[in-house]
Amino acid sequence: MDTELRLESTLWIRSRRHRAVLTGWHFNWTEVDKKSRNKKTWVPVSEVIGVEEGRVQILPHKLVEDTDKDFTFYIKRCSRVGSSGVLWRLGQTQFTCPSRVLRDQWIKHLQTALKTHPLRPNRLVVFINPFGGKKKGQQIYDSVVAPLFELAGISSHVITHRANQARDYLLKKDLTGFDVVCVGGDGMFSEILHGLIGRTQQEAGLCENDPTVTLQPCPLHIGIIPASTDCVCYATVGVIDPVTSALHIIIDSQPLDVSAVHHSSSSVHYSVSLVGYGFYGDVLAQSEKHRWMGPLRYDYSAVVYLSNRSYAGIVHYLPADPLLSSPRDKTRCLACSVCSRSTERLFPYSADSASMCSSHLNHSDPEEWVSVKGRFKCISLTCMSSSCPKSPLGLSPSAHLADGTGDLILVRDTNLLSFLKFLYRHTNSEDQFDLPFVEVHRVKAFRFFLSSEDGEGYKEVDSPSAKSDKMTTVCSADPVTTSGSQQHLVENDFDKKQKTPTSLLCGLCCRKRPSVSVWNCDGELLPYTEIHCRVHGQLVRLYARGIED
Repeated sequence: MDTELRLESTLWIRSRRHRAVLTGWHFNWTEVDKKSRNKKTWVPVSEVIGVEEGRVQILPHKLVEDTDKDFTFYIKRCSRVGSSGVLWRLGQTQFTCPSRVLRDQWIKHLQTALKTHPLRPNRLVVFINPFGGKKKGQQIYDSVVAPLFELAGISSHVITHRANQARDYLLKKDLTGFDVVCVGGDGMFSEILHGLIGRTQQEAGLCENDPTVTLQPCPLHIGIIPASTDCVCYATVGVIDPVTSALHIIIDSQPLDVSAVHHSSSSVHYSVSLVGYGFYGDVLAQSEKHRWMGPLRYDYSAVVYLSNRSYAGIVHYLPADPLLSSPRDKTRCLACSVCSRSTERLFPYSADSASMCSSHLNHSDPEEWVSVKGRFKCISLTCMSSSCPKSPLGLSPSAHLADGTGDLILVRDTNLLSFLKFLYRHTNSEDQFDLPFVEVHRVKAFRFFLSSEDGEGYKEVDSPSAKSDKMTTVCSADPVTTSGSQQHLVENDFDKKQKTPTSLLCGLCCRKRPSVSVWNCDGELLPYTEIHCRVHGQLVRLYARGIED
């Protein structure tokens, strides 16, 4: 848009006269009555949702009163609900012009400014999960989201989702000019994440299954409309609310770190929230047996697995620079300067992050890696706070969304009462890391191996030998046929790839407790135990402004 374009005239709001000015990316109006000459309202174009002829109400149902000289101007407005976060709502102001010609001129200029704004989406592919949550995905989209997208001038191609359809569509179809939105939960978001990352690596000729490869950032954006379990949405927006999420998609986006989980030459899995072993893996494995219970299955499974169970292993991690930030520094990722500075640090050679193809990680000194051996109640890595309604501050309150690091939390073996204390602190403002058996590290990567005491009675198929610290991976020359994203969610032959002789998914009915647990990767069970996890900074862009203070 020509930033020199300027429109100025007198407009009325109700019976009060104002002087309105549109210039560049800013729109303002000032009341010109003698008593209120200093009463000026200033709105950046980026905050504007849309503009309509006449007097129009959009939600909950569209009502139109066609008048020759009026237009309705829509912006986002904020309201805080308790301590849960900031809800965004559709605010509106009705302007009256001296003539219809001037009204049409205002509408044309405002719509041009909106269509040419660089942060706004123009076309979206929308995947709707009709079976997730309470099966209200389609209703939520039709009644709440679609009217807002129409108001904002965004065209949408809607696809009712079936198993693996989103991933296959993203890998094969021409998406020129489109971004992607999912109406569903964390599972559907994960499938789209795998599809977009896999597509980007295929186009770049990179093998995503190789842990030494620096992945190419995705040019397409992802948006989430919550309709099911939505930890990712809560941790990036601050509330689980379809209207708020739809307005975030219209207005803004931000980069997001992604951790890639590798095992030998097996297909890669991606995580933005939680990679967890021990308690978090056991709870997920148990909950899969009780899906009929809905979200309550997680609470039930957590109670079942509150036993004095721990697992031996060796953790190697590559620490991040402690001078940049720390998981104990009490900062929150709100309008975050840490993430802003990280963009220049992660992509020093280009203002466009999508052109980055190198990484310090590949050249790190082996002596920088730190080794921790012992028995652990749980091991987890999170690239965000992982907050949720039951844990408002999350697993790691000071984690950042886009600084190229993750927070590695190690909970060593302890008694049941102490472990309960650790879990309970996630529900309040007490520091869950201020316990003698808990340690947290900000890392760029980590590896997990079974220790020698786990070797008895357990053998992992295709696992690397104890000497394979270099984590070398032989990758096929054809990135399409070996793509981990194409195999994502298809690896349900869980028992075939597992172990001998004890099942990893043993419940409390087993006489002998299993010597190993399973990995929970953003709600998906991984079919292996020894892993290499690496954080890729700002790998995707999410349609969300982030949590507002």
